[in-house]
Amino acid sequence: MNTHSNTAKIIRPRIKDKRSAILQAALKVFAEGGVNGVPMPALAEQAGVGTGTIYRYFSSKEALVNELFREEKLGLNRRLYSNLDKSLTPYEKFALVWQRMVLYTREAPASYRFMELQDHRPYLDDESRTLDRETRAPLLEHYRLLQKQGVYRKDIRAEVLMALIWGAFVNLIKAERDGLISLDQTDIDAARDACWSLCTG
Repeated sequence: MNTHSNTAKIIRPRIKDKRSAILQAALKVFAEGGVNGVPMPALAEQAGVGTGTIYRYFSSKEALVNELFREEKLGLNRRLYSNLDKSLTPYEKFALVWQRMVLYTREAPASYRFMELQDHRPYLDDESRTLDRETRAPLLEHYRLLQKQGVYRKDIRAEVLMALIWGAFVNLIKAERDGLISLDQTDIDAARDACWSLCTG
């Protein structure tokens, strides 16, 4: 006599690349809830894996955050600064990178929100902090070069100018995300030119 058990067994679909699935899930849930606000079981559920599986690929949440940060940082750097035509004028380069930044917030909103999170900063290890400095160094040198050439103002240190421009951009996008304003291309271009004037004024 054959008997059939009525007990339902949870069967997860097979995931070909679990490490990638975990990183993609981490990006989504960290962007939405912050690093500290997301328990590992919630991350595992989003990734479609068991909690123990995460620890087979990443020794801790800190290790996972650092791996994700490095991947996203390199991807962002490529997105913003790769294949810049050397024949472009300084203003044309500034305008192109600005537009790429805007597209980044539109095309990869989870990545953008994750990279802007402040609560992942305490988790960053030496390798991540070194990568952060190394990816910013060429941009900082570009600002200094434009200062030497008389394009950018010299009364403000390059590091401060960079922080002002990035801060202005971040708050512009935040205001839109919070529903305070609705940006069209005219607004985006006007903000770009205002920031350019700040650098060159």
